[in-house]
Amino acid sequence: METLVALHRNHFGEIISFVTSTGRIISYRKAIVEMESGFLQGVRATEDTDGSMHLVPELEQTFDQYPNLF
Repeated sequence: METLVALHRNHFGEIISFVTSTGRIISYRKAIVEMESGFLQGVRATEDTDGSMHLVPELEQTFDQYPNLF
């Protein structure tokens, strides 16, 4: 099972992709799908008031501690 180890943000500061523990680069949406399918551990999904799904780390409040890779 993979974990998320780094991320990439756009110029607005929004997370657009993640780097997994095996070195794969996956989109934000793909990370949600893989988490829901049980392929990613260490993250969970939350739902906004508008129904949008967002990933959050299980042990932290935000992804701010993750390195930002380009």
